[in-house]
Amino acid sequence: MVYDGKGAAPRRADVAIRDGVVRAIEPHIDGSLAASVEDVSNRWVMPGFVDVHTHYDAEVEAAPALGESLRHGVTTVLFGSCSLGTALSSPEDIADMFTRVEGIPYEHVLPLFSRVKQWSDVGGYRAHFDRVPLGPNVSAFIGHSDLRAYVMGLERSVTEGERPSSAELATMKRLVEDAMDAGLIGLSINTNRWDKLGGTRFRSKPLPSTFARWDELRALASVVRDRRGVLQGIPNISAKYDTLLFLAESAALGGRPPLKLSMVSLADIRSNRLVYRAISAITRLCNRALGGDVRWQGLPMKFDLFVDGLDAPIFEEFSAGTAALHLVEASERRRLLGTEKYRGWFRRQWTSMVVPRVYHRDFGATRIVSCPDQTLVGRTFRDVARERKRDEVELFLDLCIEHGDKLRWYTTVANDRPEHLRNIMANPDVQPGFSDAGAHLRNMAFYNFGLCLLKMARDAEREGVAFMSIERAVQRLSGEIAEWLGLDAGTLSVGARADLVVVDPAHLDDSLLATHEVAIAEFGGYERMVRRNDAAVPLVMVNGRPAVRAGQVLAEVGRERGFGRFLRANERSSAAVSDREPASAASHP
Repeated sequence: MVYDGKGAAPRRADVAIRDGVVRAIEPHIDGSLAASVEDVSNRWVMPGFVDVHTHYDAEVEAAPALGESLRHGVTTVLFGSCSLGTALSSPEDIADMFTRVEGIPYEHVLPLFSRVKQWSDVGGYRAHFDRVPLGPNVSAFIGHSDLRAYVMGLERSVTEGERPSSAELATMKRLVEDAMDAGLIGLSINTNRWDKLGGTRFRSKPLPSTFARWDELRALASVVRDRRGVLQGIPNISAKYDTLLFLAESAALGGRPPLKLSMVSLADIRSNRLVYRAISAITRLCNRALGGDVRWQGLPMKFDLFVDGLDAPIFEEFSAGTAALHLVEASERRRLLGTEKYRGWFRRQWTSMVVPRVYHRDFGATRIVSCPDQTLVGRTFRDVARERKRDEVELFLDLCIEHGDKLRWYTTVANDRPEHLRNIMANPDVQPGFSDAGAHLRNMAFYNFGLCLLKMARDAEREGVAFMSIERAVQRLSGEIAEWLGLDAGTLSVGARADLVVVDPAHLDDSLLATHEVAIAEFGGYERMVRRNDAAVPLVMVNGRPAVRAGQVLAEVGRERGFGRFLRANERSSAAVSDREPASAASHP
């Protein structure tokens, strides 16, 4: 059953591929003419998914197959999210900016970039990917924190009150132009101050982008607007007050063209059930009445979180949490957590009903999943506190002192109500994605988001619930996103590059939710959270070459010549073929 990624009704057909390009889609193609044949009867064949939000910037240098995404049908990924990037900054600055905020091991990232980074400008960064044996196709934003640190120096870029000189701002604008000339999609900026630096030099300072005033951000956004690029924006996630400023940048006011704006992110958060509805209404007004072009990134699955002790971004939302995470040594952190002054500070901020929050901070909605004390496993912190006749906050801090990062617990932050999640995913101003693939390695596992949306659509269809058709879900995961971003991807049609995924609908089941911990050999055996759904994905092809079989990434991917390539924004494929070519010497699923 072939889905074209454009929203057309599916049709039963054979697909012929030659030289990496789809050459024919016909009810029957003579398999005897083909060099090889893939049997995908009773399967869905569709274009590979586009992941609009990843942090693979480091992993692509160490393990370019990017297998956790590839094995779930993602054939195009974007780097440079959340103002981060590796195009310009030094290896030490990259490690300081990336590792804490994205939960990636510093001790592996710094040596990695010290070894591989031989480029110093965006042109060299772009050309670098021609030499990397990629698994999926890639594209990228230029990150504002990367840009600002490079032009101003990291120290000045994270100093309150420091502003770029007129010459420095002109340099930043020129570098954005250079990036877009090199084929990058646009610019990513970040105003969320609970994204903090790692390392030792400026530890716990917010990212450079968060120090910029709106006149700096607006000047850089104007370059993206003029070039018809995309601006990715991360607002102040807790307070959300600057969301209106971002939307105003997108609006077509005073005769200017609209600015494509990709916002992070829309979710049904447990701490405030009204937020997603309010943001949806305001965005609809901006797009319809003010001529804006805003898309919110949305995760088409439950937003759940695993935490080792205190090591998770939710604790950066308030200053007491940041103070604990500032301390790298476990002994120092334990001492801090044991002081009465700190415990009072933590309690006041944790329980405050005034300070804006994203995380719900409900100890009754958490579950301990592993701990040296096996009697705690499977129980909530609230249950344990009541049994021990302890205050919940005190009990939590006591357990963090006693067990440190061996105390592993689980909670759901957002998207726990299926009917509201369907509302978000059906919203035309939302793009499915926000996987954060390659980041928060111990906390999140959203690599299979595309399969989860297909399951949502299939389940709703079976239950007679109004949601979206399978073909619409496929379109939302592929062609619709690629077209909006200006990327040559996301369609399964004659003349298109043969990036495709085969899905077995019989295995779109609860196995999609099961989590596992898998070691990353390239990061010294560091274990990350994954979801593995091998039976659901019999085959993935990138540029016409089989890259995944039965959910397993083929050994040659990422080791020899690349399967994927860098996709330049607003550049269409030069492949030009007739509606049907002979299938001679073609492989066809």
